[in-house]
Amino acid sequence: MSAALQNATVVEWIVAVLILIGSLFALIGSIGLLKLPDFFMRLHGPTKATTLGVGALVIGSLIYFSTRGEGLSLHELLITLFLFMTAPVSANMLAKAAMHERLKRVERTRGEPWE
Repeated sequence: MSAALQNATVVEWIVAVLILIGSLFALIGSIGLLKLPDFFMRLHGPTKATTLGVGALVIGSLIYFSTRGEGLSLHELLITLFLFMTAPVSANMLAKAAMHERLKRVERTRGEPWE
């Protein structure tokens, strides 16, 4: 097997693993958004698991298209950076707004931030 073909196979395996991991995390985050009982618990699904999943998908895409001869894909790099910078900030703002509105919580939700 030639070195170029072997390198292409390794890159394809890396991309496949990133896509599978990203899909799994996105699925877990989406299920968490659907199944968890209150807003504060539900906030963790999309902000943690889904962000990591989408990040892995975009990084897999970045690696795939960057190795196809067109060079580094700047668009996908910027999407990844923007995603990882804005997801925690938006989750923090949503949590603060929910605390301000004193949304109902189930007993399992820990902490009394407004008392």
